[in-house]
Amino acid sequence: MIVFDLKCSGDHVFEVWFKSSGAYEEQRAQGLIACPFCGDVAVTKAVMAPAVAAKGNQGVEKAPPGAEAFKAALAAMAQLQAKQLESSQWVGKAFAEKARAMHQGDVPEAPIHGQATLQEAKALVEEGVPVAPLLVPVVPPEARN
Repeated sequence: MIVFDLKCSGDHVFEVWFKSSGAYEEQRAQGLIACPFCGDVAVTKAVMAPAVAAKGNQGVEKAPPGAEAFKAALAAMAQLQAKQLESSQWVGKAFAEKARAMHQGDVPEAPIHGQATLQEAKALVEEGVPVAPLLVPVVPPEARN
């Protein structure tokens, strides 16, 4: 996994993890990466400060207050989401199409999850299709280790 600091056109900087540089480029080109603060999809790599190793405990920063509680809460959310996804079908990039078809009664309702661009998700919400973002990123079943 590779971590990137990304920056949106609104100057928000955020951290995102990708399987490879190619995965980042592919997802960015498809508009799948959005700023978590403002939803902007115009993101670029931000300048990253180099990580410099220190001897012993010199220069080692302590975790900010609440960091352990945040990590525990994130792990709990990931575990809950994984449990929910076990009973849901991965539909990949066909998510918007299938969700819309279920909402219109063209196909039977079923729990699904997949990928949608920010524009597709907004359109679904505007049409009244009940959708919810996944709190923890999910990779397609074929990309899992």
